[in-house]
Amino acid sequence: MLYAEFTRRDSFSKEELVALSQGHLVSDSPSEFVRLPAPPMLMIDRVVELRRDGARGRIVGEQDIRFTDWFFHCHFRGDPVQPGCLGVDAVWQLVGLYCAAAGAPGSGRALGCKEVEFAGQIRPFNEVVRYEVDIRRFSQLKASGSAVAIGTARVFVDGELIYTIKDAKVGMFQGIAYSDYPARSARSKGGIMDRSDV
Repeated sequence: MLYAEFTRRDSFSKEELVALSQGHLVSDSPSEFVRLPAPPMLMIDRVVELRRDGARGRIVGEQDIRFTDWFFHCHFRGDPVQPGCLGVDAVWQLVGLYCAAAGAPGSGRALGCKEVEFAGQIRPFNEVVRYEVDIRRFSQLKASGSAVAIGTARVFVDGELIYTIKDAKVGMFQGIAYSDYPARSARSKGGIMDRSDV
């Protein structure tokens, strides 16, 4: 699809999300363009709602639970449960996708969240996890080309509210992609990022 269509979309299929993770979804994307994590770290099977309303918006994604999902085999032996941190990561993935779909170029990075509360769990015989994220702030910073989105999420499993994640924050940054991996280069080592504009 073309970039103009991408920035108008209100939903994405699993195939489109996987194509985005591989860098193949948008044929005329900006030079630095968001990539979702590739499977098995991609925690979303589809985006069923995406609304933009100026500095606010909403994005809703769903994840199908499979008995064979990789994390059930190691977390924990004899007591399988999806790690809560993967639910938080799913929310960051959605907030990053929201930034890109709202027109922010660059590489997405999770910047934190204020508060996470777990009231339930995801087990191998659950069916669907629903991530509802209300974006309360989206800002593009013209001077640096960066952008930031902050959203509060509610996470449901089979219709029951099990997590709340307040103020999940994702930034979009230009000039940080390590596109020549695995070669050693200027971006082959991490460390603190300058977030003074965010």
